[in-house]
Amino acid sequence: MDPTNKSASSNAHVETSVAEDDLARLGNQEEHELGKLETLRRYPRACAWILFAVWYVLLVSFENQASGNILGIPRFREDFGYFNDGNYVLHANWQSAFSGAPMASAIFGCLGGGYLADRFGRKPMLMAALVVSYAAITMEFVSTTNELFFGGKFLNGFATGCIATVCVSYLSEIAPLAFRGIATCLVGFSYTLGPLVSALIVKKTGTFESRWAYRAVFCAQFGFAFVVTPFIFFMPESPWWLMSKNRETAALKSLVSLGYRGEDGRMKLSVIKQTLERVRAETEGVTYLECFRTTNLRRTLISIAPKCMQAFSGITFASSYATYYMQLAGFSTSKSFTLQIVQQVISMTGSVMSWYFVDRVGRRNLTFWGLFSLTVILLAMGGCATATTNQDAIQATVAFILLYCWMYNLSIGAVAFTVLAEVSTSRLRAKTVGIGLAVVNGLNMMWSFVLPYLFNPDKANLGAKVAFIFGGCSVLSLVYLWFELPETAGRTYEELDQMFMKKIPARRFKNYKLEDLATDEKIKEEE
Repeated sequence: MDPTNKSASSNAHVETSVAEDDLARLGNQEEHELGKLETLRRYPRACAWILFAVWYVLLVSFENQASGNILGIPRFREDFGYFNDGNYVLHANWQSAFSGAPMASAIFGCLGGGYLADRFGRKPMLMAALVVSYAAITMEFVSTTNELFFGGKFLNGFATGCIATVCVSYLSEIAPLAFRGIATCLVGFSYTLGPLVSALIVKKTGTFESRWAYRAVFCAQFGFAFVVTPFIFFMPESPWWLMSKNRETAALKSLVSLGYRGEDGRMKLSVIKQTLERVRAETEGVTYLECFRTTNLRRTLISIAPKCMQAFSGITFASSYATYYMQLAGFSTSKSFTLQIVQQVISMTGSVMSWYFVDRVGRRNLTFWGLFSLTVILLAMGGCATATTNQDAIQATVAFILLYCWMYNLSIGAVAFTVLAEVSTSRLRAKTVGIGLAVVNGLNMMWSFVLPYLFNPDKANLGAKVAFIFGGCSVLSLVYLWFELPETAGRTYEELDQMFMKKIPARRFKNYKLEDLATDEKIKEEE
């Protein structure tokens, strides 16, 4: 090659690189300067697709809650249980199976969804999961035996695991910085809206004497799926995934579909490109094993920690078994269904409040002090439950369950999704989200098998005294959060990548002043 041509080519490459760095720097600066209202005005399409992903998660939240709700329906216990001491009772083994088996299959769905979403894209995986969910819902709806119903729940668990993993990854990748906290907290809101719809349906149909008493619950899932179906064909692929596959033209087209036009699109593309290039130096590949190497190990542990703490703080008991426990505590079937609706409204109120506090208070403070409050509530609940001969004290535990649900959804119930999506590195986000959701499903599965034996009257009969177990676990969780959970509010993914590469201590994240990228590179060149 002609040395002159080689030199000219090299100079052109350098000029292009400098231009892209400048665009990326401008893009980062603009993201920090845009407020929520201006972001909504400029990128309404991105916000609309965030809402689409949140709606899709309703398939997950509704299915998860329905397993617990139907246990309180007399006709369901009559059709799928046995007659014992004047009442129809669902065998503890089937109680555990209906709740635990879907969580087991969801583990494979989460891990498989993370892998396949990185290999084939977010959109194809969400389309495939929707097809599987249709089949599973049909099995649940037509079932007349425990075995067929179990099969439908197991299959739907796999589909919901995929949906949860890919939707969280997708919306965190398309959300503008100003809306990233709210967007991820909206996932938590979806996990309260689905159960509320389920509770309203059970309140209306739960006392029916026909099979529609419980079939109506599963029929409603078709409605959520029908809304998703026409829109999913027009859903833009994640520009982060496209850029990770070096499909620059397709990534720019996706950004245009999300509302990033002209110079905005080129700046955002440069930010994505530069962020991925920097992360490649820290990650040898895009495998699950890579999530546990070098600085990625720290990020993986921090990402999944709040989700794991959800399971250890007692949410499985407070959500899936609340209706059943209310009946054991002395409330009538009708009253327990009404209280469940109240519970879900309170949960939604907490979730909506988290939209404001997630940015105002910050991820770290909201998670830590929220879990601290939950610990106090759990210990108080357990204390009331020790007064086994005092019916007022036993029923007071139900009030603590309601208070717990409000604080949970205001804090760790919502922010855990934010931390899961933000702390994970850009190239490994889908896999890290998959790991986090798989682990929490594994923990919830464990509790779903154990809890019936702990609080059922014919077993250990602990009742709400199980709150002492969750309170003790929460104390240990608080210690970890204090030392390891960083503040990520207001930081771009590129900034977070750099701070983790520099191994900044968690408690210094909030006030850490990040040096200019160009200055860093210049210093390295001079050395």
